[in-house]
Amino acid sequence: MSGPLRVLVMWFPDWPMRAALGSAPPHPPTALVHAGKIVACTASAREHGVRSGQRRRVAQGHLATLRVLPHDPDKDERAFLPVLQLLEKHAPGVTLLRPGLAILRARGIARYHGGEASAAQALTAILAEAGLPEVRIGVADGPFTAEIAARGPAPCTVVPQGGSQEFLAPYPVQVLRDERITDLLVKLGVRTLGEFTALTPLDVRDRFGEHGARLQALAAGADSQPLTPRPPDPELVRSVEFESPLSGTDQVAFAVRQTADAVMLTLGNASLVCTEVRIDLTDDNGLVFSRSWLHPTCFDASELVDRVRWQLESLAAQSAKAPVDEARAFGGIVVVRIAPVAVDDAAHHQPGLFGAATDERLHHAVSRVQTMLGHQGVVTAAVAGGRWLADRQVLTPWGERTVPPRDPKSPWPGALPDPLPAEVFVPPRPIGVLAADQSTISIDERGALSHTPMWIDGSDVQAWAGPWPVHERRWSPEGGKRGHRLQIIDSRDRAWLVFHTGDRWWAEGRYR
Repeated sequence: MSGPLRVLVMWFPDWPMRAALGSAPPHPPTALVHAGKIVACTASAREHGVRSGQRRRVAQGHLATLRVLPHDPDKDERAFLPVLQLLEKHAPGVTLLRPGLAILRARGIARYHGGEASAAQALTAILAEAGLPEVRIGVADGPFTAEIAARGPAPCTVVPQGGSQEFLAPYPVQVLRDERITDLLVKLGVRTLGEFTALTPLDVRDRFGEHGARLQALAAGADSQPLTPRPPDPELVRSVEFESPLSGTDQVAFAVRQTADAVMLTLGNASLVCTEVRIDLTDDNGLVFSRSWLHPTCFDASELVDRVRWQLESLAAQSAKAPVDEARAFGGIVVVRIAPVAVDDAAHHQPGLFGAATDERLHHAVSRVQTMLGHQGVVTAAVAGGRWLADRQVLTPWGERTVPPRDPKSPWPGALPDPLPAEVFVPPRPIGVLAADQSTISIDERGALSHTPMWIDGSDVQAWAGPWPVHERRWSPEGGKRGHRLQIIDSRDRAWLVFHTGDRWWAEGRYR
């Protein structure tokens, strides 16, 4: 009978800060912000009371000179890719948990170096030589325990086999990362993992359900998180090489058609479908351009070819905008590699006997239009957080997952309530809001209109409401964006949302 799965976890503290600042710590007091909250901060900022999860104003109240930067998750991943490639050279089978946190099975590398502690020390030395001396390594019976060990103060922490429960017992229940359950446990007087595991499992299951039972198992060291390698099966990967570089988009797309068919055939033989694919394009300078593509259902061969074409068009557009001294950033393509990243059982994507045909026809029709118009030619709309309509509208190319840049569920004081305008002007268009004598209406500092609105966009005003003041980012050196909003209905039954700032009127949107 095999023992528990021994894994080795490598944690790089404050990785988002390392990716954003591009250098090794120590860093000046800096924080990354998303949706008005601190996502990550440097150790020097934490010394002044700044913490992740704080509102930006609270953090700046602790440290007025705090440097604030926007958080870019994609940049975190791009910066961590060379680290994964370095680790793969010395320890095959590395899996990315999230940027700044990687994991691998400990058995192979421990045998090679003569023990788990020796293997951890060897990896620490390799990473320190590569300019990553801050790495922390934990070895334990499962990913959860190993990650907790890696976050300890020592550079390397090895938890003995079978000693996970004893090791985890003094840690607070907050390390389980379930705010709802841990808050309730603290209110009940259960503050450590050891106290949590001392509860009767049946009582925990009755009170917290299956999820609570799993958390109790984690607290006891019975790590139930499976270790699934991130890299795709090499047998599913296909590539094509060209004897001479191809620079035309249609040339490359035509040349990869057979390769895309081969990928689909291999997936079909394994009863799989591809829901995410990575396409690597290598030019004649040896530069590799990679991009991952998502699909709402699953790819077919023609859609893979479309993704290659769109990726080439994007590279060509970037090359055209590059400075003269960087004009060779995109040369002719010599290798195209198609690697399925996420696959699923084909049985989950078989059409049903009833009710599935309409969606399939719709997807096929929209995909055909997108093929003719390009990747950005067909988009889907979603609502993000923000006070201005242009900020709340997120347009995502068809077939990609929508990721709002700002949380729409967060409070946004001053945001327009529902219903929202059906048409949003990006950028806002200038518009005339006039009085009876055709003079432009102004608004004073107290929000009073100089005249009653009588004309808008050449039509009579039938009704109006407002003004409502909006003042955003008033703490910024530039004073932020400020002005007043009005809703106006004209004689053609068009409802406008207009905004007055300075001496001009702008149309933000129009209701239909």
